[in-house]
Amino acid sequence: MKENEEGQLSYRLLLAVDIQGYSRRDTREQLHAQRLLSEALDGAARGVGLDRAGWDKQVGGDGELATLPEGVDPATVAGDFVILLDGALREANRDAGRFRLRVRLSLHHGTLTAGPFGPAGDAPIVVQRLLDAAPLRRLLADDADRDLAYVVSDSLFDDVVRTGFCALPPRGFRAVRVAAKGAVFRGHILTGRAAGEDAGGPGARSARVLDFPALALG
Repeated sequence: MKENEEGQLSYRLLLAVDIQGYSRRDTREQLHAQRLLSEALDGAARGVGLDRAGWDKQVGGDGELATLPEGVDPATVAGDFVILLDGALREANRDAGRFRLRVRLSLHHGTLTAGPFGPAGDAPIVVQRLLDAAPLRRLLADDADRDLAYVVSDSLFDDVVRTGFCALPPRGFRAVRVAAKGAVFRGHILTGRAAGEDAGGPGARSARVLDFPALALG
C-alpha cells in the first residue's frame, strides 16, 4: 500500500504473525526461524492461490504485519490458509532441533490508511493487540504439541467464520476479551487444531476448549 497524500481510507484484511520464544534463540537460530516461517507462509499462500509478494508487509525480526490486497477472499485466508500454515509448521518441526517453530497468528479486517511507518488506523491496532493477547500466548504455553495459536477479531468471526464459507467451524473457537492500553479488544481463539484430527472435518474430535477465566466471555 503506497502512502496517499490525501489520507484515503481503505477496507482491508490484515494478518499479523509472531514467533513464540524468538528472543531465547541465538542469532543463527533466529535467522533459521525467520526462514522457516517465511517458507511456511509462502507455501500456505501459494496453496490458496495467493502470492505474498503482493502483500504490503511491515516486518520485524520475529514476525510481520501484512495488509492483503483488495479482493482477497477473507474466508479462504481465515480457513484454508490457516490450515495449510499449521500443516507447514508441523512439517518444518519434524527436524526442529533445539527449538521448534511455534507461531501466533491473528486476523482482522477493517479500515486503515498508508503512513510513512506502516498502516495507520484502528485495524492495525486491533490485529496487533489480539496477536499479543495473553490467552493466545497461554495456548502455546499450555499445549506443548501445538505449533500454531490462532485468533480472529470479533467482527471477522461474525462476518466470515460464522457464515459456513470458512473451512474452520465456529464451534472450534472460544471468545475472549482482552484489555490493553486502556481499551478492550474482542476476538475468538481457535482452541481446536487447524490441521489434523481437531480441524473440524469429517471424523474430527470435538475441539479442545481451554479455560481463560480472567478474559473469557460468558
